[in-house]
Amino acid sequence: MESGYVTTPFGRRPMSLGMLASQQLAETIEPGMKRSKWKLFRAICEARPALGVTDRALTVLDAILTFYPDDEISEEKGLIVFPSNAQLSLRARGMTPATLRRHLAVLVEAGLILRKDSPNGKRYARRDRAGAIGEAFGFSVAPLLARAVEIESLAAEAIADRELLRVTRERLTLCRRDISKLIAAALEEGVSGDWEGISAMFRALLARIPRVATAEDLAPLLDEMGLLRAEIVNMLERRIKAKKIDANESQIEHHKQNSNPDSLYELEPSFETKQGEKAAADNEPNAGPSDERRLKQQKPSGGMSNKAGGAADPGAGPGLKSFPLGLVLQACPSILDYGPGGSIGNWRDLMSAAVVVRSMLGVSPSAYEEACSGMGPENAATVIACILERGGHINSPGGYLRDLTRRTERGEFAIGPMLMALVRANGPTARHAC
Repeated sequence: MESGYVTTPFGRRPMSLGMLASQQLAETIEPGMKRSKWKLFRAICEARPALGVTDRALTVLDAILTFYPDDEISEEKGLIVFPSNAQLSLRARGMTPATLRRHLAVLVEAGLILRKDSPNGKRYARRDRAGAIGEAFGFSVAPLLARAVEIESLAAEAIADRELLRVTRERLTLCRRDISKLIAAALEEGVSGDWEGISAMFRALLARIPRVATAEDLAPLLDEMGLLRAEIVNMLERRIKAKKIDANESQIEHHKQNSNPDSLYELEPSFETKQGEKAAADNEPNAGPSDERRLKQQKPSGGMSNKAGGAADPGAGPGLKSFPLGLVLQACPSILDYGPGGSIGNWRDLMSAAVVVRSMLGVSPSAYEEACSGMGPENAATVIACILERGGHINSPGGYLRDLTRRTERGEFAIGPMLMALVRANGPTARHAC
């Protein structure tokens, strides 16, 4: 402060430690420091809640700053203003004297201004012979300059908090709209799900939104609504994928046949007569005698043949016979990577690997269950292994598997030719089972 000593208030107003602290702070202004009074006032308005002042008190501070002669506050130009109560009341939008005194006390208590009272409590300035102000009594704006950095920091935080609250409110509004309309769409489309429970959960979240909320209040609610929206979207996406699979399956019958006689994707009918069986065996140059016998043993509707001296495989479907695991792995070595520990030593391992591959290929659980029922679990796993081996050429593995299941039920599909074609395609470098 200009006086360099402690001043106490005039009349019955008491002195306080807060006033003393404000006076000491006002004496710590850095040399040469200056601030635009109106920019600093706007920063005070932004930081008003943190500073503990009211909007009416800011009106009084605005009026006080109009009496400061320059746009920039600095020690060189003086820090005391000395308006009369009448003039101050006029510039404070006609505020009554009692109200004016009350809000002046608020500004002093908040540490934004200081009183420098004269011996008689009047506000005035003494000038020298040259007209320069020698000593003035009134209100000191030195605390504004001393706390300028603090005020600007509080204002920046307030602006950031307000922006965060705005963005959070916007996101919450969008999330509420999305959830409401997605639930309505699900109900209109007849999507299966506990939509009544989801709607009740949504209403409970809405009831928790406070009338006057901060960003901290809304953040957890926004997180919970985001999770609810994500769950609803997942349910609707599963419905869309199911519709796409059904559409692909409806188009599978319109696929053109491949003219390549060695192609795996042309479903080969099972053999009607023994002459046909012999012809199929003769056309397999790489098949051994035992493989040829197995091809002959497979019949479209006669169930499992027992020619080899063993009982019929209980896991095979009504028109298919399961083949040796070694032959399956020779034809489909890619399935080995998905077995437990990266290897397949028995049929259980193969079926476990098929479940993993089924999910990876996008084959629905229902399609795989139908294949297990129609072909038997071993044969269904074998077909999944075959699809994986040549999966790059199959547009819809799920539709392809369903079509094979239907043809199996009609006795029009045999796994033997499919396996032998893959054995030939893999050649002598194919991997074998451990």
